Amino acid sequence: MSDSIKHECGIALLRLLKPLSYYKEKYGSPYWAINKMYLLMEKQHNRGQDGAGLVSLKINVEPGTEYISRERSVDNRPIIDIFNKVTNGINEAISEYDGDKSKISDTKWLKANVPFLGDIFLGHLRYGTYGKNSIKQCHPFIRRNNWMHRNLITAGNFNMTNVDELFDQLVNIGQQPVVKADTITILEKIGHFLDEEVANIYNDLKFDDISKKDASELIEKRLNIQNILKKASKKWDGGYAIAGIVGHGDAFVLRDPNAIRPAFYHKNDEFVVVTSERPVIQTVMNVEFDDIQEITPGSALIIRKDGFVEEQKIMEPKERKSCSFERIYFSRGSDADIYRERIELGKRVVPHILKMIDNDLANSVFSFIPNTAENAFYGMLVGLEDELQRVQQREILKLGSNINEKDVSRILSSRVRHEKIAIKDVKLRTFITEDTSRDELVEHVYDITYGTVKPTDNLVVIDDSVVRGTTLKKSIIKILDRLKPKKIVVVSSAPQIRYPDCYGIDMAKLGDFVAFKAAIELINETRRHDILKEVYEKCVAQVGLDDEEVVNYVKEIYEPFTAIEISKKIAELITDDSVNSEVEIFFQTIEDLHASCPNNKGDWYFTGDYPTPGGNRVVNKAYINYYLGNNLRAY
Repeated sequence: MSDSIKHECGIALLRLLKPLSYYKEKYGSPYWAINKMYLLMEKQHNRGQDGAGLVSLKINVEPGTEYISRERSVDNRPIIDIFNKVTNGINEAISEYDGDKSKISDTKWLKANVPFLGDIFLGHLRYGTYGKNSIKQCHPFIRRNNWMHRNLITAGNFNMTNVDELFDQLVNIGQQPVVKADTITILEKIGHFLDEEVANIYNDLKFDDISKKDASELIEKRLNIQNILKKASKKWDGGYAIAGIVGHGDAFVLRDPNAIRPAFYHKNDEFVVVTSERPVIQTVMNVEFDDIQEITPGSALIIRKDGFVEEQKIMEPKERKSCSFERIYFSRGSDADIYRERIELGKRVVPHILKMIDNDLANSVFSFIPNTAENAFYGMLVGLEDELQRVQQREILKLGSNINEKDVSRILSSRVRHEKIAIKDVKLRTFITEDTSRDELVEHVYDITYGTVKPTDNLVVIDDSVVRGTTLKKSIIKILDRLKPKKIVVVSSAPQIRYPDCYGIDMAKLGDFVAFKAAIELINETRRHDILKEVYEKCVAQVGLDDEEVVNYVKEIYEPFTAIEISKKIAELITDDSVNSEVEIFFQTIEDLHASCPNNKGDWYFTGDYPTPGGNRVVNKAYINYYLGNNLRAY
């Protein structure tokens, strides 16, 4: 993605099912789980670079023992920073032993005295969609209490569209939250029903004349995590994979009913592991593809204190709308399915490219920008080579009875020309705020490979997606133009991004999208200004309605124009007078997106078809903000 956007947090939960001594004996170190957590988080570094956090919880420790350890960081390298602190804490604790060296090899002593040597680990990688980037915003969050079973730890990859409603619910039950944010709201919502469940169980136990001390153990055994999550999530509207740990040792990961956010897990007799991406488990835990499962939409993977693991339904699953951006861009391409899908996305743009270059493969050079588009580029090459092979076959057949080795050799010697054209060789700091100076710096973020393109060539570059078009206009197009091609063709392996996301990706303002800007330009050029006012009035008329009644009227902005017309206008918007080459842009079709990613059809940012009712409310609010000139987020 040439335009930088924030997106998609990552989670990693690891539950050990054996005592610490088992891992020391089998793997040679009592720190096996900590090392695995480092790898599980580092392998998902792509999912969060604003900050990170790690919690460890010890099960069955004596009173007076610290059983919850947490580190969080917003350092430039937050994962490294966290595990340096963890290591320092471990070394410090060991250095304070009373001289009996046998204790250092005693796993019971280590568990009781050394931080982070626990049984359950929960790690989080943060990409903040909004708010300040501070330690306070970093997961995991802890709701503390002196009763073990009332402590709650949560972390997740999620965004709720109805935070105001959820906040008001907490106020109406007598709470006074200090922050209106979905992270804290969800923690308190689950925490409220955890408290309620504990109170109900205790009230039942009181009639049996059981002491408060003995009651605690019975509460832990009778606690119904499924029931707590059912009550807490009743009004949630959003995309989520939320992990939690209760202080005595139960743990869970809950997934939204539309499967918007990803969550994968593996269980054996040694551990249970949950992550946001499947290949992370494959690589770090050396697990086969077929041994990893997705958490069922609307269900929670619940891991009891005694090690019993089960998926339990929390809400009815709905139409599967898994985020297709995971497939196009966010998740690493090392997942077997995602790799195949990105290859297919590249192959499916080939017929359109051939039209744009008049089938002139001999005078066309193909490349990709940025590096995340590399897999789609390989797919595009496969499609181009298939087309070249068909051309070669036709030419050979034309030779007929005049076929000869020289002509056949000449025909077969033609190749699809591909080069590494653009290189993002440095992340430049835009430390000068004056616009002209900033633009000059941005122009040089990418460098090019000179001598690869001739003035008679078409230069075709594939990008995985185009959001704002800012980097294309201010940097990439101008740099590519220095190669003096006849035509520059930009190909997006994703469709036009037309609508805000409200489930975790930082795309909240309509006016930021180059496709929306293009539609507005076309409306102005065709003197259809009434559309803008009519859509505004329809959006305003829906304010205050129940979410189920709200309609996405912003679709009417795009209805008068074809995708090709909008693409042509986008090409104009990303080009200025300093560019000498002809510039065209093509976006993947919705049909080909779905054909490429058949099991992940969440496409609301392209189509406006939101999977939850709150999405329509968010997009209408985004348009109201745009129309009134309010540079505000829609959620």
